Amino acid sequence: MMRAPAVAVLALVLLSALPARAQEPGLVTHPSPHDVRGTIDRFTAAVRQAGWVVFTEIDHADAARTVGLQLKPRTVVLFGNPTAGTPAMAASPTLALDLPLRVLVWQDETGRTQITRSTADDLAERVFARHGITVPPPGRVANEAFLTELVAKATQ
Repeated sequence: MMRAPAVAVLALVLLSALPARAQEPGLVTHPSPHDVRGTIDRFTAAVRQAGWVVFTEIDHADAARTVGLQLKPRTVVLFGNPTAGTPAMAASPTLALDLPLRVLVWQDETGRTQITRSTADDLAERVFARHGITVPPPGRVANEAFLTELVAKATQ
């Protein structure tokens, strides 16, 4: 178990190794006119309306508070479609490491709410491909349209 000073040193080393924040390839960030909770609620409603499942939320700011640290709101929403995911995980069990899908709803330095998601191409190339699953171009287009629609409903 690491002692507090060792954890602090590790955190400083990791932070100093990070480049200035820029949009990573494969990620799309959209501003939301709603607060973090409102954006999450709108997003989860859109997921459920589409017949998909919201599995859970991970509130990183709340976790930080439990150890006496502060973090602007950052909540990850895990969602998916068991009808599609179950056969894929049955064929490739390691896919369960990367599913369900997720979005991050967060507050930026200015207090504005943002929602960040992976692109369909990123999911196909970074997630599915590493588990031996090929997502053909029409599937990528459909996935991108679906994810775009969910985020649009959350940010309207």
